[in-house]
Amino acid sequence: MIGHALVSVPRPATRRGWDRAIAVGFAVGSACFFIGPFPGFVQLVGAAADGVVFFVGSVFFTLAAAMELREGTVRRGHRWGRDPSWWSAAVQFVGTLLFNLSTFSALQESLSTQQEDRLIWAPDAFGSACFLVSGALAYRVTAGPGRLLPARMDRAGTTAAVNLLGCVLFGISAIASFVVPSSGSILDLAVVNWSTALGALCFFIGALLTLPARPDMAS
Repeated sequence: MIGHALVSVPRPATRRGWDRAIAVGFAVGSACFFIGPFPGFVQLVGAAADGVVFFVGSVFFTLAAAMELREGTVRRGHRWGRDPSWWSAAVQFVGTLLFNLSTFSALQESLSTQQEDRLIWAPDAFGSACFLVSGALAYRVTAGPGRLLPARMDRAGTTAAVNLLGCVLFGISAIASFVVPSSGSILDLAVVNWSTALGALCFFIGALLTLPARPDMAS
């Protein structure tokens, strides 16, 4: 998702199918992270079901990130660690694994404040940091070395910018979700919910931007 618009492989027909699967995976994951914190949703379905929505979303993120990393490594070949777009995909994949751990731990009941910070907050914070690094790498590729803005805002540039914004919002959410030991409450629940939802919306838009055009619509 974050660096996916930068990847190019041969055999357009095969690439379209692969790209579509990656984009759909990220879109579904983003939709889960958008719905999960949306006001009123947890009251409607309950905390347990809400937690499952987040976990399912993280799994879709991981599946899509794994496919994206495989596309860059196997389908293009000889790209292991050789360029920023590969590192963007690899760091993003690590981030999704940390989100798996965080969201799975959140399904457990009766965790102490220390356990919540260690098992939920810490992997979420590190996962968000991975996303931020991945997004920054992808944006740097589109903008070019030493440039704050891309020379032209084409589809790849727009995708990278939108996804980077989503990464920043996820980072803000991670910071605000810290459980204060003295009170046992989240630092700022409203910021967590809105930052997560808006960040997921950015990722959803980014995923849609990477959807390949149908062959009969391609110019």
